[in-house]
Amino acid sequence: MTTYRYPVEILHLLVSPAHAYFGRAKDGAADVPAEDRDRAEVVAGKGIVGDRFFGKAAHMDAAVTFMAVESLEAIAADLDLPKFDPLLARRNVVLRGAQLAPLVGEEFAVESQGEEVRFRGGRHAHPCVWMDRMLAPGAHAAMRGRGGLRCQPLSSGILHRGPAVLLSRVQLRPEEAGAAVRPRPGRLP
Repeated sequence: MTTYRYPVEILHLLVSPAHAYFGRAKDGAADVPAEDRDRAEVVAGKGIVGDRFFGKAAHMDAAVTFMAVESLEAIAADLDLPKFDPLLARRNVVLRGAQLAPLVGEEFAVESQGEEVRFRGGRHAHPCVWMDRMLAPGAHAAMRGRGGLRCQPLSSGILHRGPAVLLSRVQLRPEEAGAAVRPRPGRLP
């Protein structure tokens, strides 16, 4: 079977021990620490060490979230705004050069600084209404279909910020990294 190799760049590795948005409709976003790390330790079946989803049973198949920065750039352009701070979307791994939607249900790997970490793409990472307050009015709707990918880590290892390679058995279109994935009528993405 063919393995496709895509050069990508890991721009951000967000690790946060607590939720900033869950269940906070009246109180506003929580002031929780969030680190943009140079490296993040991934543990198979558990997630990123130190992150809010690490080892949580309800999130085992979606413990690590990936997002293409091109999605945020496209959202900002759609809203006629300057670029957003990618950390406000609260995705763990922000990449440049990766179309993520075709990886739903697929195994893939990210190789950085000689280490390979394998993942299974789970489901699309749907945005929450907080995006209208954290990014800009209209961001929640604009982010639908391009909020990223929730993944299950299949192997343990370290992800490093900087140049990397995404390995996939399915062919991707990196030039479509910022394109929205729209559901077919009657189906959820």
